[in-house]
Amino acid sequence: MLDFEKLSQLALDCGFTHSGELDCATLEFLPEVRAMCAADKCAKYDRSWSCPPASGTLEENTEKAARYSCGIIVQTVTQLEDSFDFEGMAEGAQRHGAAFEKMRLLLKQDYPNMFPMGAGGCSKCAQCTYPDAPCRFPEELTHSMEACGLLVSKVCTDNGMKYNHGKDTLCYTACFLME
Repeated sequence: MLDFEKLSQLALDCGFTHSGELDCATLEFLPEVRAMCAADKCAKYDRSWSCPPASGTLEENTEKAARYSCGIIVQTVTQLEDSFDFEGMAEGAQRHGAAFEKMRLLLKQDYPNMFPMGAGGCSKCAQCTYPDAPCRFPEELTHSMEACGLLVSKVCTDNGMKYNHGKDTLCYTACFLME
């Protein structure tokens, strides 16, 4: 049984602004989310080990998630000056990424078989080796919740987490599935 109080404190210590319990039974891997990825608005679809199709099929991700009963959702909420505050958005993404990596490394010690899902695609390498060569850092490779087929807002609401934190805010969300 996971100690959510301890995990929530760890999330705050790592730099997240919010966290909550995740019931893995609520996770639905949706073809509509994959269709959004296939639209390729981020220019990473079929160009990165962290994005579809390299992030596994919906069936594979559903099977993988079924091995877990619970987890934790973590969020980094960033206050923006306005809806065009791209510097604030980038700073929030950087803070979220740093907090995610810190928590991933700490959790890996006690939960070596966890299933971490981040926010956004991998940006570790200037040029991804996909599909011509294996990932340079397979132990650090993490897929985003969306790349796996999850609608983040639905995962949050299905687990009692706020997704919209108000005007001029941006919420980066990730999760860790654990045994």
